[in-house]
Amino acid sequence: MTAQYGVEKGNTPFFMSENVIINQKATTDLLRSDFYYDLPEELIAQHPAAERDGSRLLVIDRKSGELTHRHFRDIIEYLNPGDTLVVNDSKVIPARLYGHVEGRDEACVELLLLRTRGLDAWECLVKPGKRARVGMRVVFGEGKLTGTVRELVEEGNRIIEFEYDKDKYSNIYEILHEIGLMPLPPYITAQQQDNSRYQTVYAREEGSAAAPTAGLHFTSELLERIKAKGVEVVPVMLHVGLGTFRPVKEDRVDAHIMHTEFISVSETAAETINRRRAAGGRIICVGTTSCRTLESVTDENGVVHAMSGDTGIFIYPGYKFRATDALITNFHLPESTLLMLVSALWDREKMLAAYRTAVKEKYRFFSFGDACYIY
Repeated sequence: MTAQYGVEKGNTPFFMSENVIINQKATTDLLRSDFYYDLPEELIAQHPAAERDGSRLLVIDRKSGELTHRHFRDIIEYLNPGDTLVVNDSKVIPARLYGHVEGRDEACVELLLLRTRGLDAWECLVKPGKRARVGMRVVFGEGKLTGTVRELVEEGNRIIEFEYDKDKYSNIYEILHEIGLMPLPPYITAQQQDNSRYQTVYAREEGSAAAPTAGLHFTSELLERIKAKGVEVVPVMLHVGLGTFRPVKEDRVDAHIMHTEFISVSETAAETINRRRAAGGRIICVGTTSCRTLESVTDENGVVHAMSGDTGIFIYPGYKFRATDALITNFHLPESTLLMLVSALWDREKMLAAYRTAVKEKYRFFSFGDACYIY
């Protein structure tokens, strides 16, 4: 039975059931091209900064429009006692697998595991897709793992059921850590020496196909200093999949359909956020995934509800934020849903102007790049 909270987010009512959030989008005249900016290729970061908190930080004051150039460790100066940092504690899994069709060693197959679809069944992105017919079996890691294509789903993805020696391995994650590779974005072409740098220091529950990259800048020491200042750090979870990074192909923004991703907000997290916000503290989301999670479970009165389920929330200009007071995020791809989200938080033209300033000042962009604090 579906319970309707009757929430209007801009013109975006959403409905919540036991395990799914269905977001209905507002109409807009905005086009994908309205979110384009020119980015020199050399500004796409190929490696993380030497120190996690050593990245640069562009601070954006929405009221004054002032831009300030700092370093990430300076973020503590912009946080106040009573504030709450909301972080996504999902953990990236070695979700990229290379194998071959059973009985045909020359027929190579690449898989990207996107999300679980039941016990040992996953929705996967398969390359080459045409080869992946229902019933095809793929062998990985010299037989440690075998996958059978069970179903064709949206966007050409496949449901693949995996088999392995359950006497040797307690779950599929153990095998992935032996034979899988970290699923770095395609714009990162350099070989990485330390996979832990594509993981937040507070990552907990395995399930993401990509890192919630805004959190990569925090060190354990910086988080302890932030807590000592009276700022609460509250975890929520969104397992990052195609929904976060899928490119917008339609000309009209409101024609884009987001892939759903799994989220979870605990009773403790919801109670803490509600209590601290009621006391006058700000809610500062670390990353667009934390922001989308929180906005998915907040009602028309700004009350956060505990829930686990799927969200397909798509935030673009015109959206009225109900939970997010400020945002820590990286610099996002031109014409992406993430750039649309940060433009909704401030102003599209002003945000694009800030991005042009970041380009001029040679900030580093995307997953391993520098950070931005919008408050």
